Amino acid sequence: MNELHLETSPYLLQHANNPVYWKAWNPNSLALAKKENKLIIVSIGYSACHWCHVMEHESFENEEVAQVMNTHFINIKIDREERPDIDAVYMKAVQVMTGQGGWPMNVVALPDGRPIWGGTYFRKNDWINSLEKLQEIYTQNPETIFEYAQKLHDGLQSLSVIQTNNSTHFDFSVIDKLIEKWQKSFDWEFGGMARAPKFMMPTNYEFLLRYGYQTKNKTILDFVNLTLTKMTYGGLFDIVDGGFSRYSVDLKWHVPHFEKMGYDNGQLVSLYANAYKLTQNPLYKEVIEKTLTFVEKEWLTTEGSYYSALDADSLNAQNQLEEGAFYVWTKEGLQEILGEDFDLFSVVFNVNPFGHWEHNHYVLIQSQSLEDIAQQESISVKLLEQKKKTWEEKLYFEREKRSKPRLDDKCLTSWNAILLKGFVDAYKALGEKKYLEIALQNADFIIKKLWSSDGHLFRTYKKGKATINGYLEDYAHVIQGFIAIYEATFDESYLQQAKQLTDYCFDFFYDEKAQFFSFTSKKDENLITAHFEVEDNVIPAANSVMANNLFKLSIYFNNSYYETIARQMTQNIVPTIDYPSAFSNWLNVMFHFSEQNKELAICGEKALDYLQKINENYMPNIIISGNSSVSNLPFLENRFSESETLFYLCQNKTCNIPSTEFEEIINKISV
Repeated sequence: MNELHLETSPYLLQHANNPVYWKAWNPNSLALAKKENKLIIVSIGYSACHWCHVMEHESFENEEVAQVMNTHFINIKIDREERPDIDAVYMKAVQVMTGQGGWPMNVVALPDGRPIWGGTYFRKNDWINSLEKLQEIYTQNPETIFEYAQKLHDGLQSLSVIQTNNSTHFDFSVIDKLIEKWQKSFDWEFGGMARAPKFMMPTNYEFLLRYGYQTKNKTILDFVNLTLTKMTYGGLFDIVDGGFSRYSVDLKWHVPHFEKMGYDNGQLVSLYANAYKLTQNPLYKEVIEKTLTFVEKEWLTTEGSYYSALDADSLNAQNQLEEGAFYVWTKEGLQEILGEDFDLFSVVFNVNPFGHWEHNHYVLIQSQSLEDIAQQESISVKLLEQKKKTWEEKLYFEREKRSKPRLDDKCLTSWNAILLKGFVDAYKALGEKKYLEIALQNADFIIKKLWSSDGHLFRTYKKGKATINGYLEDYAHVIQGFIAIYEATFDESYLQQAKQLTDYCFDFFYDEKAQFFSFTSKKDENLITAHFEVEDNVIPAANSVMANNLFKLSIYFNNSYYETIARQMTQNIVPTIDYPSAFSNWLNVMFHFSEQNKELAICGEKALDYLQKINENYMPNIIISGNSSVSNLPFLENRFSESETLFYLCQNKTCNIPSTEFEEIINKISV
């Protein structure tokens, strides 16, 4: 065993028996590199990553490779999910050096940590040859390497600087121009962007849904609905047991990289919940219910936390790890399970060239609505829906006999908060109290297990132990999750906790010169360069989530400083936007400052009853608050009435005369 057997990360433990002398990232490992004047190999991946497993098997389990690595290098393995700070810094370096990134990510660095070479997946011989060449240059001509390292380091430092903008007003016409440019990349056949691989990017569609709704742009709304529908048809979405895989390798959302991640599924539930509010599409409701059933069954712990992920790989019939083995079907196997229904099933789920993957395996996918198929096959939609449900139950029963994908059983704070918000948003849309109960259970876990007595959040939790000082991502999503609970319950304790965490972020993360929050706490050791996460990706940027939080909290607590910082951060970003897909959550925050945004306070004995009715509607332009008893919240001061329920509709902190007419208020809110 190498030193990784001392770790708790499932990914690091997967490498504990490699012949490579792996170490974890810690002061001792870094000090050893300096002491022995050795280059460092920083190898980064995560437990559910298929190509990480491939490179491990081809290279890191190989004695010849291990000999080269152990002789000349200090070898450090990192779980990117535990240490997103290190991952972000070295990912920037790899993208600068190669023009692309991904995992596994492998970087060679000087003993002081400055990168000199890197990339993603390497074949065994390429890996050995590259390492030997680097070691030769380092030994015989080190000046060349030092000079390159300094130039790269200077470049990375410059990337962390964002220009400030002193403008005080937003030009909202910028959004229309960006949308016009963005539309050129839309895939009008399968939804999403017209390229492969295809990532879901939930934040993009949250923004486009809001944009389409508030501007009454039917084209954009049609595109969002096309995308959400095609994503649910199978392949990317597990029609048998619910839950989404990380992305599809093709244009039609068909063949995924089969890993299922907590952050994807939490965000997608929130997205489908909002889309369901607007459309009442029963397909969206089915996706929400199936996905949360999956999450509850596979990831929810007895402590109320959520595990992180399921692996892409699982054992096949030959007892070998194979990507997607748990999820795929053969035609013969389906015929045996479904009997006389097989022909109709084949039409619905494309047991044909459209649904074929490889090696006579099929990944189930719809290509038409059940209504269209029912008409073609001359049967009722209701009967087809019943059959589909029966087929899925049969396949589920059969599939449960297989060896399941490996579980990543660490609990990550930000991912827990993202899943928490998914459950809250599902409760808002569907009114299912169980979803709220699960979210509250998770919030209790975060407060009791992940929030330390000195005020900081931990990043990760496993087997009763919380470790690693939390990152801005953790704080931002917990604050957002607690605000979401308040929006569903009017329980002000969650707002107070959100404010407490926000103030902690100002103390330990905010950089007044940069005018953004650093990704790492001031309590942590500095890495080779500062990192301010501002680009939205599959998870929105921690700074854009914080800006959104600050805007809402500024209203609830009448805190002008919060609003000023949220505005400044957004104004710094908007002029830099060239392509909106990488800044869609910032554009969502920008919309908060538009004339269409309003605040609503519901004050009185029946406040919670009306809150539920409000939450069933899609109203992204409303910041909602309320109380059914006297409140200490500044926004609600002197507004409670014991004799009636009053509705205060406000805009930019100016409120209309309170009304008792619910329908009148709804009409005024609608854009």
